[in-house]
Amino acid sequence: MSPELKDNDFKKIVRLVYEQCGINLHDGKRELVKARLSKRLREAGFTSFADYYRYVVSEEGSDELTPMIDSISTNMTYFFREDGHFQKIRTIIPAMTEEKGHNGHTPKLRIWTAGCSTGEEPYSLAITLKEHSSKIEATILATDISSKVLKTATNGIYLNEKLKNILPGILKKYFQYGCGEWAGYYRVKDEIRRMIQFIKFNLMDTPPPDFLFDIIFCRNVMIYFDKTTQGLLVNRFYNCLKDGGYFFVGHAESLSGISHPFKYIEPSIYRKHS
Repeated sequence: MSPELKDNDFKKIVRLVYEQCGINLHDGKRELVKARLSKRLREAGFTSFADYYRYVVSEEGSDELTPMIDSISTNMTYFFREDGHFQKIRTIIPAMTEEKGHNGHTPKLRIWTAGCSTGEEPYSLAITLKEHSSKIEATILATDISSKVLKTATNGIYLNEKLKNILPGILKKYFQYGCGEWAGYYRVKDEIRRMIQFIKFNLMDTPPPDFLFDIIFCRNVMIYFDKTTQGLLVNRFYNCLKDGGYFFVGHAESLSGISHPFKYIEPSIYRKHS
C-alpha cells in the first residue's frame, strides 16, 4: 500500500514544485502527485512523504530533486497531436520561404518546441517541414525540464502503438522498423533526427540571447501554470520570436486574460508584429 499523503506534506511538495518549475499543482492533482511520487518513495526506500520531502530539500538529497520533478511533470503526447497546427505550418511555409530566400541563399527556419516531452511534437514538425518544403533549411530546438523524457526523445524509439495516427507512407519513409528484440518498435530515421537538438531547459529560467526563433510551439504546457506565470512566459516567448514569427498554444488554451503584445491569428495561433 502507498503511504498516506497528508495535507501538510502535499502543500510542501506543491510549493517546492512551483518554486522549481512553475507548475501549479492544485488539489485536483493530489492523486496524481501521490501515485507518481509513491514509486519514487519505494525506489528510494522511504515509508512516508514527510521523510521523502525532508530528504529532497536537504543537501544530501539534492540529486533526488530532478527525478522528483521528472515524475510529476511528465505528460502523455503522441505524433501529430492537434493536427490542425501542422496543417497551418504547411500554409505559412511558402511565405516564410519567399521572405527568407534572398540572393540565391537557402532560407533558414528556426523553431522552438517548449515542453517537448518524449519528442513526438518536434519529430512531427520535422517530418511536416521535410514533406512540404525542400527549399528551406529548418532546425528545431526541443526543450523540456525532464531528463527522463529527453532521453526517450533523443533516442527516437517508439512502440508501434504510439505511431498509429501516422499514414503508412510517412511511416515507411521516415521510420525504421525494429528487428529481433526491437520488434514492435520504430526508430526515427537519421535525416529527421539531425534536424532536432534536444536540451534540458526550465521555462522558469531566463532564455539565453541565442533563443531567437521564427516559430514557437508551447502546447498544452501552460495549463499547468497559474495566470501570473502564464503572463511571464507568454511575454518571454514574444521576446524570443523574430518579427513576423508565429506562436502556437494548445487547442484548449488561449491568451485571454493575459496582457501581451501578440496579434491574434486564429484560435491557439498568434503572431509577432513584423
